[in-house]
Amino acid sequence: MDAYEILKSKGISIGDKIRVNSIEGILMPRTEFVESDVIVIKMSNGYNIGIKLKEETEVKLIEKKEGLVLEKPKTKRFDSNKPTVSILACGGTIASRVEYKTGAVFPSFSPEELIEAFPEIGEIANIKARKLFDLFSEDMQPEHWKIIAQEVAKEIESGVDGIVLMHGTDTMHYTSAALGFMLQDLPIPVILVGAQRSSDRGSSDNRINLVSAVLFAAMGEIAEVVVCMHESSNDDYCAIHRGTKVRKMHASRRDAFKSINISPLARVNYFERRIEYLTTNFKKRDKSRKLKLDTNINPNVGIFYFHPGAKPEFLREMGKFYEGIVIAATGLGHVGVNSGNDKLAKSFLPVIKELIEKGIPIVFAPQTIYGRLNMNVYSTGRILEKAGVIGNLCDWTIETALVKLMFVLGHTKDMNEIKKMMLTNIVGEISERSEHEL
Repeated sequence: MDAYEILKSKGISIGDKIRVNSIEGILMPRTEFVESDVIVIKMSNGYNIGIKLKEETEVKLIEKKEGLVLEKPKTKRFDSNKPTVSILACGGTIASRVEYKTGAVFPSFSPEELIEAFPEIGEIANIKARKLFDLFSEDMQPEHWKIIAQEVAKEIESGVDGIVLMHGTDTMHYTSAALGFMLQDLPIPVILVGAQRSSDRGSSDNRINLVSAVLFAAMGEIAEVVVCMHESSNDDYCAIHRGTKVRKMHASRRDAFKSINISPLARVNYFERRIEYLTTNFKKRDKSRKLKLDTNINPNVGIFYFHPGAKPEFLREMGKFYEGIVIAATGLGHVGVNSGNDKLAKSFLPVIKELIEKGIPIVFAPQTIYGRLNMNVYSTGRILEKAGVIGNLCDWTIETALVKLMFVLGHTKDMNEIKKMMLTNIVGEISERSEHEL
């Protein structure tokens, strides 16, 4: 049976509300990959379903939607009683709306479009909005971080009360760490926010995440770079994570982002529009504070993931392309050094020494994610630290170690100064003490 002919005979067009047997929804466009006897509709819960036509299938037109056009709302006047929040779009699916005539998802970037899609944010604050990029987060590069930092600085100079950065989730923790180093002594909150699930899905987290981020930008007291995402899989709270201590820990869950080795700084109660602070260890909002903008970074840093079977020769080759290397080390900070002279084991020590002697710093970060490096415990760690490896007693994430080394190499090539800067806690990337033993 040909779905096109059946729908045409009944005067049904894309965007019409129809019933197929007992299932109602909006008729969706059919892609070239869908068989000709399948009708695709969007149900009221936001999910799409494909229905294969049979002789007994009943298709009925419920409501015509021809000529349906989404009109932009009138621009709301500036309300002097409300704080002003600037929303900068860097990509991702969080700021999108569904046009239910076709089921298509459109980005929303102007203040009017954002307030149309998320009317709550207009109740919280005066909204400024503009697009910086329209990127998948995997396409984000260090040069983009510089642009974001510079644009944030412009918004701060304009006098806004908070800034929200809409960003794809896959590399959001890299960007948040980079901005943490580039935007020091912030006078107001800078919040990165994303969505794990797009707005055409009934389980989308975009509304709660964005509204919570705007609320925190408008009223939050933490003047740092932070990430705002679902705290649990429920639609109740969003957690506020320090930008240098957060990591995406799940591919698809709405609560994918977790603070590493510290607790979240705060949580936002979406329904009550209330902020609860979980620590006092943060920089407080102070609009008189002068921002220190520093975009000097060296992007030529790479990550080497040590594993059984890893080849020292590959690490040596990385030295041809990178000016600094972060090694994701095992346990408390180890890679093979073959101190027992086993005939099958491989030692990375000669290559590490060789790279350091060439002026390429080697920084360790824990593969385990949680926990702190301690290279004083075992002989392997002591040998590596003596060779010049940086990272002892640090609990940074692999991603933050990478970004910090980029930042440090943007300021110095002196190996002693590199070590000193790397081991100095600049923006909360190294915890003074471990809060959790997870």
